Amino acid sequence: MIEDTMTLLSLLGRIMRYFLLRPETLFLLCISLALWSYFFHTDEVKTIVKSSRDAVKMVKGKVAEIMQNDRLGGLDVLDAEFSKTWEFKSHNVAVYSIQGRRDHMEDRFEVITDLVNKTHPSIFGIFDGHGGEATEYVKSRLPEVLKQHLQDYEKDKENSVLSYQTILEQQILSIDREMLEKLTVSYDEAAGTTCLIALLSDKELTVANVGDSRGVLCDKDGNAIPLSHDHKPYQLKERKRIKRAGGFISFNGSWRVQGILAMSRSLGDYPLKNLNVVIPDPDILSFDLDKLQPEFMILASDGLWDAFSNEEAVRFIKERLDEPHFGAKSIVLQSFYRGCPDNITVMVVKFRNSSKAEEQ
Repeated sequence: MIEDTMTLLSLLGRIMRYFLLRPETLFLLCISLALWSYFFHTDEVKTIVKSSRDAVKMVKGKVAEIMQNDRLGGLDVLDAEFSKTWEFKSHNVAVYSIQGRRDHMEDRFEVITDLVNKTHPSIFGIFDGHGGEATEYVKSRLPEVLKQHLQDYEKDKENSVLSYQTILEQQILSIDREMLEKLTVSYDEAAGTTCLIALLSDKELTVANVGDSRGVLCDKDGNAIPLSHDHKPYQLKERKRIKRAGGFISFNGSWRVQGILAMSRSLGDYPLKNLNVVIPDPDILSFDLDKLQPEFMILASDGLWDAFSNEEAVRFIKERLDEPHFGAKSIVLQSFYRGCPDNITVMVVKFRNSSKAEEQ
């Protein structure tokens, strides 16, 4: 009898691994166990039967809830997870942003354009914070500072020794210094944020990245072109730099600098910045729009990239460019449904040569 029971438990274990996806299999198992219990009347089997019945009820209830939630548009049952939802649309850019399963909303975004006078390139920013006031500070300050410097640069562009790349680098590093001074005075030293900034002119796209927010572009052939590279502690270049600075990385759910920060570069984060194990230096890439003839680009916090690869995201958005938010809302909700535990912010920017782009 004990041998028969152990065999049955082994079978139950294998089936349980699939029960979230196959509740009907578990239900059939309950019937089998009930018949077994009827003939053998063992306490062990009776206990298994009761537990299995309870599990089936739970799964059935969850499936019914999901189906009802889908009928209600996906939001009514999940009000808590969507307590901070932001959306934005103007001309060729759309943004959708949700708090998701996090206790606080720490994503921010900014869009600054001048499509009429063209006094400066369009500025698009994604900022993903991890504590304190850092995200709001960078979101409020950096795009406006960039706007002023870019306007000055455009007035005397031919005689200037600057470029979009140097302006981006100078101002990002300057904001980091400003922020560290401000946050140390207010004892908010642990605050930090990623920074992903794109400058778009008629001929050129320039992207600066600090941290693990990410940009990707869809070219004329539908290929996914990376606009940035994540700054993660496990990357060889970053790991060597951290080691040279006397720091270390360790695994705690993800690889972290000093066992704390899941990215190797950021703005803010004074204690780690003071040790020089985390740095604010941006990677900056430029792209020739005439050569690429892109259709759109995606800028997003890492919440999206936890659920989508670059290629998957490009395919997903390409099929939904006719939607009101150019697919941004759809891909954010899909990331949530895939189980993303983070804040999720997605910005989709259509390019002028796109056949589906709106008139500007």
